[in-house]
Amino acid sequence: MTTPRYVHLIQRYPPALGGAESYFARLSRYLAQHSCQVDVHTSNALALEAFWRSDAVRLPAGVTHEGHVSIHRHAIRYFPCRKLVLKALSLLPHPWIQGLTLPASPQLPSLWSQARRSTEPISLIHGSAFPYTFPLYCGLAWARRLQVPFVLTPFLHLGDPTQAHDRTRAAYLSPPLLYLLRQADRVFVQTELERQAVLSQGVKEERITLQGLGVDPAECTGGNRDRANARWSLPHHGPLRLGHLANLSEEKGTVDLLRAVTLLHERNIPFTLLLAGPSMPNFHRAWQQLPPAIRSHVHLLGVLTDEEKPDFFAAVDVFVLPSRSDSFGLVLLEAWANSIPCVGYCAGGIAEVIRHEEDGYLAPCGDIASLANYLQLLLKDDKARTTLGQHGRTKVLKDHRWEDKLALVEHVYHSLLTTKN
Repeated sequence: MTTPRYVHLIQRYPPALGGAESYFARLSRYLAQHSCQVDVHTSNALALEAFWRSDAVRLPAGVTHEGHVSIHRHAIRYFPCRKLVLKALSLLPHPWIQGLTLPASPQLPSLWSQARRSTEPISLIHGSAFPYTFPLYCGLAWARRLQVPFVLTPFLHLGDPTQAHDRTRAAYLSPPLLYLLRQADRVFVQTELERQAVLSQGVKEERITLQGLGVDPAECTGGNRDRANARWSLPHHGPLRLGHLANLSEEKGTVDLLRAVTLLHERNIPFTLLLAGPSMPNFHRAWQQLPPAIRSHVHLLGVLTDEEKPDFFAAVDVFVLPSRSDSFGLVLLEAWANSIPCVGYCAGGIAEVIRHEEDGYLAPCGDIASLANYLQLLLKDDKARTTLGQHGRTKVLKDHRWEDKLALVEHVYHSLLTTKN
């Protein structure tokens, strides 16, 4: 039997940080361990800003190998007036032109060339994630030329469900992205909300697979609070701690979280806030405007290594992710694996992942007062924290095992190849 060869395409790949990036790395390793050949094609960006800024941090272009996974990093092309030129081209009413010229997406000419010319045998091509369309259109062109299945994991960000014209949802369901959804032979979605959104855009039900994400408790639990205190110079005694792990930004809810803890301070509710992750420009602007009295309660931990993550969770009592731009919120599973209750916005996938009043609380998207109220409740109610956290851990151990989620993807791959043959 011929060993199947899968091509995975994604905008960035570890050590670049991101939920889609870490998921595709895990999936690629899993398939390679199950006797498959996996080639990952990605950009050489390390920082997200490298997609459009030539001075942002990048990795060397070329091919590296991690076990049985081959990683092809393609150099990003920059040129004068890049944003203006791409913006003008992306306005032309043709999905392929738009998909290859969206300004936020990395331009990877060597990947396009490989997609158009490579004659090496491939079994299936799987791409992710929206809204970074250039690699995905390369994957679609490659798959159609070789007549192999094209699989898509979009990680749709659906925004505030109460807003009919939510800007995030509109961006993720724009014409060039909808074209990809409708062309894919199979679309993996992470929540029932995402499945309904894809169905509403004309994708046939039999082409959609509801997957959901998983967690390996061994990777994120077992931390030590005393070690965390020493690592990040945190006081051994003091108020309970709120934790937030994400790209620190307005989109991920960090700025709204700063506004919420400002309300807690005004109400004389004691707290400490731990913020972990890379900082985006809109967070820096909000941070500079934050009164010193609030900043004194906030600790910026920076980017966490895999070894530091368990200590982060050991150091916090309530996890907060008021994100407007998450298709699922994998970090919620990690918090629950540590029996920590979660608070988020009723937006995107988080609106389904958190079960309100069962394993956490959902505030209306953008409602700072409501967000502060739920944080205040958990900071003051020991029983609620314990009960919600334990319910979350039970859910994770029962319904969110990586082995099940990755085995489902492998099964779908095999079914597509069987159908094709």
